[in-house]
Amino acid sequence: MSWHRKNGRLFLDRRTLLRGTLAGGLISVGLPPLEAMFNVNGTAYALDGVLPKRFGMFFWGNGNRPERWTPSSAGLGSDWSLSESLQPLAALKSKLTVVTGTDVKLPNDAPHTSGAAGLLSGARLGNILDDNSFTAPSIDQVIANDIGGDTLYRSLETGVAGSNGNSFNGPGSKNPVESSPFALYERVFGDTFREPGDTEVDPMLGLRQSALDAVIGHIGSLNARVGANDKIRLDQHLTGIRELEPRLARLQEDPPDLAACLKPGVPNNAYPDIDGRPQLALVNGVMSELLAMAFACDQTRVFSHWFTDPLNDLLFPSASAGSHDLTHNEGGDQPEVQANTVYAIEAFATLLTALEAIPEGSGTLLDNCAILASSEVSLGQTHSILDMPILIGGSACGVLKTDHHFQSLGGENVSKVTLAIMQALDMNVNEFGTDEAHVTEPLTGLFA
Repeated sequence: MSWHRKNGRLFLDRRTLLRGTLAGGLISVGLPPLEAMFNVNGTAYALDGVLPKRFGMFFWGNGNRPERWTPSSAGLGSDWSLSESLQPLAALKSKLTVVTGTDVKLPNDAPHTSGAAGLLSGARLGNILDDNSFTAPSIDQVIANDIGGDTLYRSLETGVAGSNGNSFNGPGSKNPVESSPFALYERVFGDTFREPGDTEVDPMLGLRQSALDAVIGHIGSLNARVGANDKIRLDQHLTGIRELEPRLARLQEDPPDLAACLKPGVPNNAYPDIDGRPQLALVNGVMSELLAMAFACDQTRVFSHWFTDPLNDLLFPSASAGSHDLTHNEGGDQPEVQANTVYAIEAFATLLTALEAIPEGSGTLLDNCAILASSEVSLGQTHSILDMPILIGGSACGVLKTDHHFQSLGGENVSKVTLAIMQALDMNVNEFGTDEAHVTEPLTGLFA
């Protein structure tokens, strides 16, 4: 039975099958609609794959100015208004949740990196003097392992201005970030992409499958002749190769019949810096359109988008110095740091707008998403990991409240936000994090 827990209540997956054997063979029988499959309003929790839920993550580095970030009041709808830093999201307020007052509870052992690890993985950082690896998978990969298996790409990792990102499968296993819009287009919408109604299959797919089988067989024979450490490396490599098998199979299936799916135009091949300043807004805009259409065409249901990395020193438009430099060395109330924060929120608004512009079902693509946005610190000047800046775009098909400012007055664990998002995506999880970051209940005030 496929039972899940949501907002303290168990519910049954509508796709649950009764399984048994008959004359030595396996049989499956579907169930009729049951009360356990629906919420208290009689609305289905899941959409049977027709309009799948998606998760996205938007990240910017070096934090914010908390006194200009936090809305002056909390509540729903007209009870609250956007702060100075959040003004770029004015057109999207009805689809937005702002969470303030939650803290990373783990020790802040390494400025900029401990906060990122605590927020995104719920676990302490690895060897601070070595590679700063996460010791647990990042939230995007935890979610991808649950909801990403039915799509061609289990997850996509994208960035702007050569980002390295912090998407981890586990210790020492960081996912590479694609910062070229053209390369992302070629990967997702290139020669093998098929729009709804396209019946032509690439004839090379069968040959690629044969080559893949040969490679897997070769690794298997090699594995018997190497030492223990190499066996581990080969096993990790083989896991990655085996993930190609279902992708090749999906490429030969009919594409999903999603009405909003359209092949996007080919982006430029390069976006060079201008006077030493990367074209952050332009590249982010192109990436946002590609990611939105990757969702609309069901090429993936999970992405992490790294607008800027933790501890970056990029030169923003009109800034007199690098981003990290300004957080520590600009005087007064740091107007340039504030301008950089607003610039990052404008980029987040661009991403949400791309999702909101795509009709889906009775609403928009954004309605069927939960897009988490945050940074690795709050006040960059002190590397604080208290009162983390948390934004959520979309309601995950109506499960999360929107047009909402939730303010935690007791410094609740930020891991409760993460757990709430996972449960909103129908994941059967009741805990998240380790040590001081460990929680066993979500931030229930986020649920509709």
